[in-house]
Amino acid sequence: MGKKKTQNPNPKPQQEEDLLSTLGDFTKRENWDKFFTLRGTDDSFEWYAEWPQLKPSLLPLLSSSSSAPSPSPSPSSPSPSPSPSPSPSPSPSSPSSDKVQILVPGCGNSRLSEHLYDVGFHDITNLDFSKVVISDMLRRNVRDRPLMRWRVMDITSMQFADGTFDVVLDKGGLDALMEPEFGQKLGDQYLSEVKRVLKSGGKFICLTLAESHILGLLLPKFRFGWKMTLHCIPQKPSSKPSLSTFMVVAVKGDSYVVDEIVSSFDHSSIDCNREQAQGLYTAIEAENEIRKGYLDDSSLISPLEDLGIGAKGELLELVPGRRVLLILGGGGSFFRYRAVVLDAPSQSLTFSYHFGVLLVPRTRVREWLFSSEEGQWMLVESAKAARLIIILLDSSHANLNMEELQKDLSPLVKLLEPENHDSGVHIPFMTAGDGIKHRKIVHQVTSDFTGPIVVEDVIYENVDDHLASIFPSKELVFRRLSFQRTESLVQSEALLINERSEAHGDEARRKKSITPGKSKKKEKQKTKQSQQSVINELSKSVEVDHTFVASSYHTGIIAGFTLILPYLESMASGWGKVETVVIGLGAGLLPMFLHSCMEFLQIQVVELDPVVSRLAKEYFGFCEDERLKVHFADGIQFLKNLTIPNQQELGDIGGLEGNIGDRNSVACNAGNQPMRKLDIIVVDVDSSDSSSGLSCPAADFVEDSFFAVVKDALSEQGLLIINVVSRSPSIKEMVVSRMRMVFCHLFSLELEDDVNEVVFALNSNICVVDENIIEAASQLQKLLKFKNPVQSQGIADMAEKIRRVK
Repeated sequence: MGKKKTQNPNPKPQQEEDLLSTLGDFTKRENWDKFFTLRGTDDSFEWYAEWPQLKPSLLPLLSSSSSAPSPSPSPSSPSPSPSPSPSPSPSPSSPSSDKVQILVPGCGNSRLSEHLYDVGFHDITNLDFSKVVISDMLRRNVRDRPLMRWRVMDITSMQFADGTFDVVLDKGGLDALMEPEFGQKLGDQYLSEVKRVLKSGGKFICLTLAESHILGLLLPKFRFGWKMTLHCIPQKPSSKPSLSTFMVVAVKGDSYVVDEIVSSFDHSSIDCNREQAQGLYTAIEAENEIRKGYLDDSSLISPLEDLGIGAKGELLELVPGRRVLLILGGGGSFFRYRAVVLDAPSQSLTFSYHFGVLLVPRTRVREWLFSSEEGQWMLVESAKAARLIIILLDSSHANLNMEELQKDLSPLVKLLEPENHDSGVHIPFMTAGDGIKHRKIVHQVTSDFTGPIVVEDVIYENVDDHLASIFPSKELVFRRLSFQRTESLVQSEALLINERSEAHGDEARRKKSITPGKSKKKEKQKTKQSQQSVINELSKSVEVDHTFVASSYHTGIIAGFTLILPYLESMASGWGKVETVVIGLGAGLLPMFLHSCMEFLQIQVVELDPVVSRLAKEYFGFCEDERLKVHFADGIQFLKNLTIPNQQELGDIGGLEGNIGDRNSVACNAGNQPMRKLDIIVVDVDSSDSSSGLSCPAADFVEDSFFAVVKDALSEQGLLIINVVSRSPSIKEMVVSRMRMVFCHLFSLELEDDVNEVVFALNSNICVVDENIIEAASQLQKLLKFKNPVQSQGIADMAEKIRRVK
């Protein structure tokens, strides 16, 4: 209850206002002692609402906490007098009220407990940390209400066993702890104690002014496993309070369940301060949106404290193969975190970490690797951790850097530290990064088809041995095309070249070799600046190297041509054209490379998004000519329409736009005959939903119906190539299984350091012998026209790794 913002809704005479001013900080025990001493023994003070206004809403809630009939007096019975008087004996008709164990924390000198006692609720325990007020209240009630208990106790650290009370009834206690300038720490500790001491099915009834800083703690704290309702307490007809009093009721249930907050009143009809009403409505709406998100999530999620596990709980023990989903928060933390705790399936192995934490950025949490159980177990294996805690960050953590996240998370993950872990050892925090040292955003755009798209230039922390052998002693800059819907999947990647910057770099390296050695510290300070300058220099006058294949899976796709090498050789020697369709343009790097090194290919690219084509031309140097054409169409429909015997029908049915190409080579012959079938079909399109576990291709391109269309479209010597991107072995096996039902011969190329697997299907019934692939790999170099012999050898080496799918 912030003293600078909050006020008692009930009008007070000036003397009472002066008395309240003595309180100062509501969290200080000595301030309350002074306040109650000045006020006197019998002069009660009611925060927020008085008994006549509370009674209609409160008594039914307390009665329903007992299995027996309601203890409330009949409507004709008069309300108890507000002044002290001997209480009548409990009515014989309401003995069940004694079974309801009620805790009133921060009771002060309110008469609320006395009124409840007088209507039959006798098992009431009152707490306050002010000895003055507890002594006064004990003397005031010891004779007339002998069964009621009074305790001096700090409500943020209660001395009761778990599950002691049926009801915790708070009248302003939480608000008093929530001084805005002191943050949520005391309030959070108090609510954790409330949750602990309540029985299953018990109720927390909180009378509050429901200010934003109160609701910011209260609503999330009771998100998991609590049914929450909100009531508005009517005020005296004669009073015109600036702030209304609300009753929040949270019922303790199954800690795995999330329910939306229900209001018992129309928000638009609240007769109170407009700012208070708007803040209340906004807070509940925002919280319910979050809860709806959890309701749509079938995962089992539980807050740590609601499970009753922690420093002394069962998670101290490592249990092989155990996986628990939790919500971490509370204590001194200002945030909540979704966490997955995984204990390695075998605890007999040698681990790099006994206990580690992996932070997953919000942009990657929906990726299969981090969102699926199968992917998470793969992370445990790669991290070599006996226990791995995966923290799935969200938008609320967007403004925190790594240092701030570690500081906030450390005391929370400490609760999940296994008992045999050396507590003196620093807990390693890892991040799901991308290995980039520097990046520069070149262009950003949003497409109606694809969503946000980014073109960026990057310098990697490390490059593979193959690249290092081609470009020794050189800081390489790559241009990347990425779709934000699958941010971790780079659609295309090209090497940037600039003759002026390369010459400058060679001169700099020459000078460095003859310059006296400088201190390592100074060199390190200059490293970051030099790397950024390389990117900036290239941006002034840059060109994409179309003779170099930067993506390993593109190299794998080209290597697969060895499977039909005899046919390719015959077409090349006879000046024939190999009809090739690439579905998915990306940055246009693969089609441009094929165009430059295989003059016998007639290439058609099918792309659904014109924005992607524009980016390929403006930022990656893609261009069309008589041997390379782009069609804007759906890839599957494009293949279906190729057999239609009339070009006009092709345009109408396919919905194609742009250049359709040569009538004889693309659509049909003049004699209304079907066009010559395709020799090579490459499928290289991403999936709009990477959470399915299949990042490439889109799901429609691995259906039985699509493979049937491909088989009809391919020539007898035809080759289908699909780039499959998935970390799930079962998903990859599903794709291969479907292809096996249609094609006789399947081959696969697994890329060692990637999640890509390139799958090849032959339309021919002629068996390809594995030994022939190795022989064809060396012959492929002679057929391809490479400017860089190392690049040629790299493709041949990749071809030798192609294996038949058993």
